[in-house]
Amino acid sequence: MDTATIDNKVKLVVSNIRNLPTPPIVFHQIQKVMADPNSSAGRVAAVLAEDPAMSAKVLKLTNSAFYGLNREIESVKHAVLIVGMEAIKNLVLSASVLDMFKGNNVDQEFQESFWRHSLATAFCSRLLARRVKSRGMIDPDTAFSSGLLHDVGKMVISCFLPNENAMLKAARESNNETEDYILEDNVLGFNHAQIGAFLALQWKLPKRLADSISLHHRPMLSEDELPIAHLIHLGDFVAKRTFYDPQDTYIIGSLQDGVADYLNVTEPDLEEFGSLLREEYVKAETFMQMAGLST
Repeated sequence: MDTATIDNKVKLVVSNIRNLPTPPIVFHQIQKVMADPNSSAGRVAAVLAEDPAMSAKVLKLTNSAFYGLNREIESVKHAVLIVGMEAIKNLVLSASVLDMFKGNNVDQEFQESFWRHSLATAFCSRLLARRVKSRGMIDPDTAFSSGLLHDVGKMVISCFLPNENAMLKAARESNNETEDYILEDNVLGFNHAQIGAFLALQWKLPKRLADSISLHHRPMLSEDELPIAHLIHLGDFVAKRTFYDPQDTYIIGSLQDGVADYLNVTEPDLEEFGSLLREEYVKAETFMQMAGLST
């Protein structure tokens, strides 16, 4: 099946989903304000003030161990000034995504596992953005959001495509070797990465973020001058290797050929990243509470 046919199939599948979650208005308003080169912290704070619930979440995250600030931030405007407008935009996106799928009729065990892995990948991608600079600088907050969203297509399949989800579960019962995205390709003719990327574009998220979702299993196909897809691929792999049973090889998968060389990382680096991730992941408590997870 060629790429255009797959894209059309994904578009048709997603377009036929009723009640598909969308980011809150405040996120799109912040994106619009930030697109103005003359924008200011005050304007971003004013937009956030229109959504008191989101303002509270942003303050909670800013004051959490996620940033480790040595003083309490008491206002949204102060938060914007301290962590920056791009960071605030990504915090709003992260808080929105964690909230969007709440209340859906989804397997609780799956949801818990899904968000824990998504957060682990997000934290790992954030630390990698700070440490892996062989191919240029990637904003750590953007890396976090991309990592958090990398598997969002799986949540769409689980929540909104019951027939396809049942087919995948049946196929998995007799196959404990094939990675999820390959099994999805074989059974459905498309995969969660393609669903997630299309959803990101529907949400009017930056194309680079959508591309990182689309290519997180095949980053060497990326044509982006910044290797965000490679970084998310590596973050995904390290997160799985760190927190999953080593015997679950089909879940952990492997690094795509060329990624380690492309990012100039070695096996000792991967071991170090895993250790750092375990330390970083303790900061996930506030995010897990937002997703409705036990900590």
